[in-house]
Amino acid sequence: MNEYIFLFLAVFVLNLLPAFGPPTWSVIVLFGLNSDLPIAGIVLTGAVAAALGRYLLAHGFRLLSYRVSDKTKANLAAARAAFERRRHHGILALGLFALSPMPSAQLFGAIGLTGVRILPFTLAFFSGRLVSYSIYAGSAELVGHSSLADTFRESFSSPWGIALQVALLAMLVALGKVDWARIFGPADKKGDDQ
Repeated sequence: MNEYIFLFLAVFVLNLLPAFGPPTWSVIVLFGLNSDLPIAGIVLTGAVAAALGRYLLAHGFRLLSYRVSDKTKANLAAARAAFERRRHHGILALGLFALSPMPSAQLFGAIGLTGVRILPFTLAFFSGRLVSYSIYAGSAELVGHSSLADTFRESFSSPWGIALQVALLAMLVALGKVDWARIFGPADKKGDDQ
């Protein structure tokens, strides 16, 4: 039982980080290699913890959105309205997001800032993590211990990894600076706070 708690806490905390955390899959592989937990338990615990962490991260960004300038609020409202007007694009985005290997922290930050409903994205994220974590946990025996240590080290020191995180953070900041109302038209409906 303690291993499940430790796994949950490790994955949960990693998914609260807005940037520069090691990839969650590496924790899943670590538990697959070094614990006696069944793969199904590792996958389900990891996916629940990751989804809950990202959900709370998005809500944290939602709280921050009330502290931005009126101009930025208007820009974010226009981005939300444009997203909500194009539901078919939202469904496609959810599908791609569910299985994407890209870092998701900044996407959840954008979801929180714009006021887009968080729950559908969290459910898509959870579903995708069930699939991807099953693959990682199931193939944990194929990964050597030394390559796992290299993965952790590389996540903090890889120039490409750092550049990607910085670029995604810059895009998150730019999200509030773009005049979305000029591009997509003014916001004409209020977003849901879920």
